[in-house]
Amino acid sequence: MVTALANRGVQAGRYKVRRLMRQAGLKPVWKRKFVHTTDSRHDLPVAANVLARQFNPTAPNKAYVSDITYVRTGAGWLYLAVVIDLFSRKVVGWAMAPSMPAKLVCDALHMAVQQRRPGAGLVVHSDRGSQYASAQYQALLSSHGFVCSMSRKGNCWDNAVAERFFLNLKMERVWQREYANHAEAKLDIAAYIVGFYNSERLHSVLGNLPPSVYERNMAAKKPIVVSEFT
Repeated sequence: MVTALANRGVQAGRYKVRRLMRQAGLKPVWKRKFVHTTDSRHDLPVAANVLARQFNPTAPNKAYVSDITYVRTGAGWLYLAVVIDLFSRKVVGWAMAPSMPAKLVCDALHMAVQQRRPGAGLVVHSDRGSQYASAQYQALLSSHGFVCSMSRKGNCWDNAVAERFFLNLKMERVWQREYANHAEAKLDIAAYIVGFYNSERLHSVLGNLPPSVYERNMAAKKPIVVSEFT
């Protein structure tokens, strides 16, 4: 909050901001209990944890993470799959549907590929859910020469960046809304990703810059050293 105010020309210390928030009755919204969407009870092949929690590659398009979550609407659950570039924490692909077949995660990755054009050797990490272990998704990875990486069984920390994005999304947007239907939720979530998360939301790991600004700043500097994932 202090950094966000400073970016708008307002200088205030953390204690003053805390006092003013308390006087205004403003409180942080914290997490609720999540419903698990991962179905790892299958006989499909699973990949090794290639990423191994190396969440800070030194170049874009070297390591992505992907995951699925759910959103409540008046018309039933809406499932959201995202793809995040770990270099900038930018959401580079997403897809939403009233169910979560393998096509959902494939559509999210298709969007990322179309937007970013990553090369072969890209590490794409996920949990070991049936969608990610499916033949359809694995064929998509193989067709682009991507390296599949999966979390260890029951270990959400192996995909902590994606989990954190979903928590931010729900605290900052979804839990503040009541969506009448899927279409309304899709529009609002897309607006959050494009209009706020990627372009305005500050990330401490990025030096308190939004993902898109961080990428532009890094691109303007000297050539980036090739990451350990090449």
